[in-house]
Amino acid sequence: MEPINDLNNLVFFVKVVDAGSYSAAAEAIEMQTSKLSRRISTLEAELGVRLLNRTTRKLSLTDIGKTFYGHCVALIAEAQSAKDAVNQTLSSPQGLIRISCPVGLLQGGLADILANFLASEPQVRIALDATNRRVDVVDEGIDIAIRVRVPPLEDSDLAMRSFGASEMILVSNPKLVHRYGVPSQLADLSSLPIVAMGYAGDKITWRLQDKDGNVEELVHMPRLHTDDLLTLRIAALQGIGVAYMPALAVLTQLTAGTLIRLLPHLSSRSGVIHALFPSRRGMVPAVRALLDFIATELAENSLRSLSTEDDEER
Repeated sequence: MEPINDLNNLVFFVKVVDAGSYSAAAEAIEMQTSKLSRRISTLEAELGVRLLNRTTRKLSLTDIGKTFYGHCVALIAEAQSAKDAVNQTLSSPQGLIRISCPVGLLQGGLADILANFLASEPQVRIALDATNRRVDVVDEGIDIAIRVRVPPLEDSDLAMRSFGASEMILVSNPKLVHRYGVPSQLADLSSLPIVAMGYAGDKITWRLQDKDGNVEELVHMPRLHTDDLLTLRIAALQGIGVAYMPALAVLTQLTAGTLIRLLPHLSSRSGVIHALFPSRRGMVPAVRALLDFIATELAENSLRSLSTEDDEER
């Protein structure tokens, strides 16, 4: 059986029955009586049955009309419930957010930010895909894909929000520096053990530059090669070697003094932490709230990092 062409006719039918006449219903919905009558006649013709008995004095339902009326009332009530559910979702952060994020970025501090967000928004749920692969946001139904890329960022039909730079810094256990001495230039690290991100190989190369753009380079054989940021941080904390890591990943340790920053006058080409999502239009409050929360937390972490650096310089 073919579906009803215009579901509005069901609403009009219920309005007529409830009002008791075409004229009363037409006045209530601000429609011409003749036009309303034609809409009900169209509905009856489409169904192939008579729903209403019409006389000059009264309007009454046929037997099939009574059955049909009950279904229409239930359908309208369900439609209203669906609208109410949407309105409730749009009124405050709630519901499920599907997120994709690289493993290293999660280990580097974003996992804590997501947990803090869930603690502050009890009506929100998160489905997190911790992966380093490049996800298809639209085809895979991802609400937010968080990435780190070195500028320029690729063109995309997706909406994007930048959270700022992901700065890479040199850090060490204070005892390691006390044993070998405080380095003043990158070449001084050649006498210190190093732990590095990457896969096994003969040597690694670090290239950093000062504020004037002068580049310093260090080629070294690491004591530990790993593609796991958590392992790298543990090794740095244990004093196994100097590590070159995202500042966000070691902010807590820098604040606590269990790690210290080395050669703060040197910097690298930083990546940009950003979020990709299907569209800004129709964005539900939960997604918007999470984006705002991440932006605020990362900005505060950046300020904390600067404060820690100032303390070290003093």
